[in-house]
Amino acid sequence: MGLRLRIVGIIQARMGSTRLPGKVLRELGGRSVLGWVVRAVREAAAIDDLVVATTTEAADDLVVAECRRLGVFWHRGPVDDVLTRFTQVLRGHPGDAVMRFTADCPLLDPVVIREAALVFRAVPGLDYLSTSLARTLPRGLDVEIAGLAALKRADLEATAHHRTHVTSYIYSHPGESRLLGLAYTPAAADLRVTLDTEDDWRLISRVVAELGDGCVPVRSLVGWLRDRPEVCELNAHVAQKALQEA
Repeated sequence: MGLRLRIVGIIQARMGSTRLPGKVLRELGGRSVLGWVVRAVREAAAIDDLVVATTTEAADDLVVAECRRLGVFWHRGPVDDVLTRFTQVLRGHPGDAVMRFTADCPLLDPVVIREAALVFRAVPGLDYLSTSLARTLPRGLDVEIAGLAALKRADLEATAHHRTHVTSYIYSHPGESRLLGLAYTPAAADLRVTLDTEDDWRLISRVVAELGDGCVPVRSLVGWLRDRPEVCELNAHVAQKALQEA
């Protein structure tokens, strides 16, 4: 038996969103949106280290202050070159793989996080695992893990928008990398619980107002939304930005 793979969780977070500035520190059910993400990762109890990767911009002093309040490590790096931010984090927090999170996904399910980590550790030689290679989860609940070798290759070869999206070079230029997708039922890829716009905020706020301040299992959340089409309509028109638009 080999040694257990060390997985470092990295949450990318900054105040400078183009569509919804300051979204990561909005108060949601008594805690910040970033606080929801940190709690979900901690409840999963599946990773070995957790770091928030923010930027050197003055506006992100607020993100650092929130990290201090939450008791989570942080690192400050380039604004648009998020891949460099991640590789810089790994210098101080070494690991065999990175589980990537974004700070605008407050409704993450700790069980999905835990399952992704278990599968990644169980498959020898795996380079990349994601729930979005063939999307079945609502947007905003996805989890992905990149092995250290794949991440280093991306850092050497990736340019333009691939440096913003960190992992997109790995799955769009797999080469000899081993990729694995996780699928969930019931299929719910048409639903959206990520936070990019005010209409996303209306939907997420409605979920929290009715289901409370706690991590909701994905099946429970999907079932609740399916029973309330009027809630789903709040952000059904919101288009996700293309990779190249970042």
